[in-house]
Amino acid sequence: MNNLRPYQQAAVEAAYQYLRTRNDNPCIVLPTGTGKSYVIAKMVSDAVTKWHGRVLVLAHVKELLEQNHEKIMLHAPGIDVGIYSAGLNSRDTDAPVIVAGIQSVYQRACELGPFDLVIIDEAHLIPLEGEGMYRQFLADAKVVNPHMRVIGLTATPYRLRGGEICAPENILNDICYEAGLKEMIHQGYLCTLKSKSGKAKADLSNVHIRAGEFLPVEMAEAFDKKNLVRSACQEIVELTRDRKSVLVFAASVLHAKHVVECLTEMAQQEVGLVTGDTPALERAEIVKRFKGIPTGDLLETHPPLKYLVNVRVFTTGFDATCVDTVVMLFGTASTGLYVQVVGRGTRTHPGKEYCLILDYGQNIIRHGPVDAVTPRGKRAGNNGGESPVKECPNCGSLIHAAYQICPDCGAALPPPAREIHGYRADGTPILSGDVLENTYEVTDAFYTPHTKKGANAGTPQTMRIEYQVGVNFISEWVCPEHTGWARERFEKWWKERSSVPPPISAGEAVKLAKAGALATPAQITVRTVAGEPFPRIINYVLGPIPKMALVGQSQEKEISWDEDEEEIPF
Repeated sequence: MNNLRPYQQAAVEAAYQYLRTRNDNPCIVLPTGTGKSYVIAKMVSDAVTKWHGRVLVLAHVKELLEQNHEKIMLHAPGIDVGIYSAGLNSRDTDAPVIVAGIQSVYQRACELGPFDLVIIDEAHLIPLEGEGMYRQFLADAKVVNPHMRVIGLTATPYRLRGGEICAPENILNDICYEAGLKEMIHQGYLCTLKSKSGKAKADLSNVHIRAGEFLPVEMAEAFDKKNLVRSACQEIVELTRDRKSVLVFAASVLHAKHVVECLTEMAQQEVGLVTGDTPALERAEIVKRFKGIPTGDLLETHPPLKYLVNVRVFTTGFDATCVDTVVMLFGTASTGLYVQVVGRGTRTHPGKEYCLILDYGQNIIRHGPVDAVTPRGKRAGNNGGESPVKECPNCGSLIHAAYQICPDCGAALPPPAREIHGYRADGTPILSGDVLENTYEVTDAFYTPHTKKGANAGTPQTMRIEYQVGVNFISEWVCPEHTGWARERFEKWWKERSSVPPPISAGEAVKLAKAGALATPAQITVRTVAGEPFPRIINYVLGPIPKMALVGQSQEKEISWDEDEEEIPF
């Protein structure tokens, strides 16, 4: 087998080097769609033909068992490869290579005999604590052969609760090789991703978190509202008119059925539905139609399906290269699930320039760009949600989030932004470094003096401006008390809004702003760069200059800053 891609070969060699030089177990991290099964087939072939070893390949769903069995048979001809899986009605035990479902073998290590190497596909499913099927099987297999080694492969090397799967005390101990998603896109092995904004909205702020994930019942209830389903489906149909294969993830089975009904009505075409209860033969036919494979018989043929709705059925083991749109009609606190779902659309396909990601669960905002995610630890608060404490922007006091008036200084506080989790297709860039620009109507502006957290006494203050756009707020900071470039920028900013001379302190600037010395902002254009902590306001449309403004100024003025200038978040 000599036809591996360069990164696949590098992954194999890194695993071998790890096994030679260390006594514990490595993990290979490859993004979804980059061919983990080819890497597995190569390692299996080498282990049997070069080192006369015996290999077990473990996975958790029959689709992965079938994929791995097919690739091994294709790229390691002459090797006897057995399958042990109740779901596939096969219980081979004597072959030098066995592909097995963990549910079928976790109590049968002795029955299968000794293995020199165990390869685990989708290794992020190994529990970090407790026993579990993987731990039970591997412990027993280690008794049968104390010298057995383990290699894991995954696209997401972290668990639901945010923990890394590799650690000295875990089954897998370190990552030996990792290929980056963006690197694979740039090299042409995966297609690029784009995310798009929408309009339909829902409030998930009251959905609780248990064991690192949103409660399914509350999540489903928040999404499965008639007006929201209709708004989202109408938008999905509009945004996917030029798309060919749209994979939709719903929040529950009932929600999925409602989505199917609504999409069918609005798109005027049949919509596929697969849940955990869908019979195997029916599911296989639906998937074939979604992939564009003809089904039926001489009397009746079934047309392809553009839309396929599922409820977490196709998060792993679903190899449909045609998917050019992924719709997340649910929210998740699991970084791994987020990455796996987005990964359904990263495979290349003829005529597919990019995959569109429509995120109605604020998952991109919650977890960050899909190529630069950081596993989330357990959240603060009793329910694992956001902290119930906020900082007064005027005096810096830490107070309960419910306060609308600061009890220490009496300042009016902006209402909380309730769209932490929204039922709209979020437009946050899906890949780090991607740029998104949106223009918003400004309904109000709040001006406050601001001191950077942890600043020493005497540190210059800034003036913080919070622009209200809908129910959300977008902030910027200007620096009247600084020197050099920061002061020059403030003077430029001030003179474009007022004829009053630029003040020298943040407090004075705030007093003048509240007294009406500044032109009222009507619109702002915001540039968001994925992976950067703060958006930048790059363009303004200002209302009339106040009465004290210089004669001759226009009633409405568009102002643009140099795109190389950056926001100052302090």
